[in-house]
This record gives sequence, structure tokens and C-alpha cells, in this order.
Amino acid sequence: MVPYMLFGKVGVGFLRGTQVFNHKQKRNLVNVKLKWVKDRALDAVVTAERDLKAACVLVSIISSSSHGCLPIYHLSCHRGQLNLPYELKVSTFIRRYPSVFLESHVHDSGGTRVPCFSLTPEAIKLHQEESNLVQKNQIDILNRLQKLLMLTRGWELPLQTIDQLKWDIGLPYDYQHSVISHHPDLFSFIRLPDDRVGLKLLYWDDDLAVSQLQKNSAIQQEEEDMRNGCLAFPMGFTRGFGLKRKCMEWLKEWQSLPYNSPYYDASHIDPRTDESEKRVVGVFHELLHLTIQKKTERKNVSNLRKPLALPQKFTKVFERHPETPYCRTERKICNAVEESDYRSSFKEDSENDLLSEYESDELHNPC
Repeated sequence: MVPYMLFGKVGVGFLRGTQVFNHKQKRNLVNVKLKWVKDRALDAVVTAERDLKAACVLVSIISSSSHGCLPIYHLSCHRGQLNLPYELKVSTFIRRYPSVFLESHVHDSGGTRVPCFSLTPEAIKLHQEESNLVQKNQIDILNRLQKLLMLTRGWELPLQTIDQLKWDIGLPYDYQHSVISHHPDLFSFIRLPDDRVGLKLLYWDDDLAVSQLQKNSAIQQEEEDMRNGCLAFPMGFTRGFGLKRKCMEWLKEWQSLPYNSPYYDASHIDPRTDESEKRVVGVFHELLHLTIQKKTERKNVSNLRKPLALPQKFTKVFERHPETPYCRTERKICNAVEESDYRSSFKEDSENDLLSEYESDELHNPC
């Protein structure tokens, strides 16, 4: 199961060209750390989704089996994908949702009764609807994956990294078979220097090499700022967030700096400057906008440091710009640049009705 929604000509490829602005990199990083304030409503939504994600992953695993039923020891092998608390057994989690999973038993070679789990008719029906929706929106899935690879150097990522992001960016559980294998003109499996298997993009699409901020700027920003390339990030302060006057002045100046598209080569930018920091925020902004619900776990971002050509200690931007990528300390979740986008995505998501059925009392109500 995947959460999925529809995804909406400028730019050049990563390491293909450089944006040039008539601006000297003379501003050094200011030693400022803004106050972090919890957004309890947003925290609650993210926490509630944990079980939904785990249930949807299990639904995909069971539905892909030949008999539609798997013993618990097979399901437990996928524990790492479920992201459940360490002390919670997989079988205990599954038994919380009898309206999604049916339990039966088989005997192993030693005669011991082993729990097996299959899907209820309602869950099978919803999974089929979701599969049909994914097929209907193949182009949007392809665009999302292409843009992710276009953000990286060499246009390639380890499959392990993509697997960690597949739920967030709306890829089907079996994307390697259902998506990649059908587009040999776009993607190729490669062997990386560390001997891992990776995925490489074979074709650069200039029409896709445009960031969400650039798309929004045509409507929201001043024409002069667009001409100068000084695009400002939308900011969403959590209730209770307060800024001193000195911080406000620094933030206003920082917003007026040139914006470097994450799809451009940024090797000319001095990493010790505020311009570099603004590019890092720009990369986060674009990455989070490639996700369905404008969020991902912090560890997923950390794993992308080298592929995205980010500097050392790049996560400092979470402390210096809490108004942009809101970061939860619990479970270390990085949330949307625009919190309003995160909330509105539930209304706009074309699969939202389907997912809400999984969350409904009739189908996903824990015992």
C-alpha cells in the first residue's frame, strides 16, 4: 500500500550548469539559533500515521504472496520496514486490527501450531482499488521518482535509500517490478562503488527540473525578486513561536539572498556563507515537496547527504530555520516546509478516501 496523490521550463541538470547571479558571496553565517516550539496537532497526526503505514506495508506483503496468507515468521522478517516500537511484537500489532487481518494456524515440520495471517474481504477490495489507482497515475509516479534522482549527483541512488523513501514519495511496494522494469529507457540498475545495487536515471527532463518554489513564485512573489533570482521561502510559524527583532532582521536579509535551484550545480557556492545555507533549505524544501504528505523521517534526509551534495552538519538548518522544515524531536520526523501544505494534502490527495477507509472505525479500529 502507498499513500498517493497527483503531482503538479526551466533549469539545467545537476552538474550540467550553474546559475549565475550578480551577487557577491560576502555574508558569513550568523551565529543564531531560533526558538523551537512544538506543534502538538501536527505531532499527533504524524504519530497516528505510524500504525497506518505499518498496516499498509503488511497488506502489500500478504497480498503479493502466492497463497494470500503468510506465517508470522515470514512477516516478522519484514519488521525493519514496519518501524514499530522495539518492544511491540509484529503478531501483537497485527492482532490489533482484526477488520484488516484474518488469523489462522498451520503446523510446521515439528508439529507446532504457527499463526498465519491473511486479509479480510474488505481489505482485499480496498487494496485492489488502490492498485487500480496506482496504475491510473503511473506518469505522476514516474515524475516523482525522476525528480528525486535528478536532485542527486550522477542521477543515481542506492535501492536501499529509495526503499526507505518509497512510502513517503508514493511508490508502490513492488516498484522495482511494477514501475522500473517497464521503463528501461528511463532507469537502469547499476552496481555502486560500495557494491550495493543502485538505480540510475538515464534521461534528463528539463521540464521536470523546476522546483516547487519556482512554480509558486510566478503567483506569490514580486516580479523584481523573480528577475533577480531572490525567491523567498514561505514560512509557517508554530503557535507560540516568538522572534526577537535581531532575528527578524537577520531572517529578512537571509530571505532576500539569491535562490539556487536544487537542480543546479552548486559547487561554486562557499559552504561558509548564508547563500549555501539557503541552498540547503531549498534542497529540503524540494525534497519534502516530492513526498505525498510533505514529510519524511530525519534519518532519510541524513542518508541523502552525499547524493544531494550537502555540506557536513547540514542538519543545523533545522535549528536555525524551524519556521521552514518543522522538525519533531520524537521519532525525529522532518515535516513540511509549509505546514499548511501538509494539512491540505489530506484534502487534495486523490487516494485520501481510500486511506481514510483503512483508518475508519469499521476497518482499522484496534481492539
